Amino acid sequence: MNKYLLVLPMLLFSIVNNAQVAIGKATVNGDGLLDFLDNTTNGILLPIVTTLPTGSAATNGTLLMDFSDKKIKMRSNNQWVELTKTSGDVSTVTINTSNDIGQGVIIGASTSSASGVLVLESTQKALILPKIYKPHLNVINPYPGMICYDTYNNCLSVFNGSHWYFWK
Repeated sequence: MNKYLLVLPMLLFSIVNNAQVAIGKATVNGDGLLDFLDNTTNGILLPIVTTLPTGSAATNGTLLMDFSDKKIKMRSNNQWVELTKTSGDVSTVTINTSNDIGQGVIIGASTSSASGVLVLESTQKALILPKIYKPHLNVINPYPGMICYDTYNNCLSVFNGSHWYFWK
């Protein structure tokens, strides 16, 4: 038991120190902070919020889906910017009505001034999105707020519950 108590802090320290996490594979490609299995059909699901964050919780660079107008938004220059111009479909979404617990997960640092479910902190590493070949054709029943990198069109892809949006 004591061995496990010693190994756990060392593992956590190495994750913070190394600051690279691979999901579904053994290693991270390049200088990514967070990387996913190649040729997947699973993307990242953006949080779907009923109230837009304000104050210190409204950190520039935040991505989310706004349940009220059913649009994907990004916080930029202290303003919420719509990334999808038309409303999506959130009829399949079940809103979590319980209180948030904890501060979320921070990768790349031991603390952060940002507030979020997943906070990536680095001055040298970035998020590598899940790579999907033609997500609009290959992802069966995508969930509203899904984000990925389309390897066919070489662009960012987001699903709003009704339509795929592509940004180059």
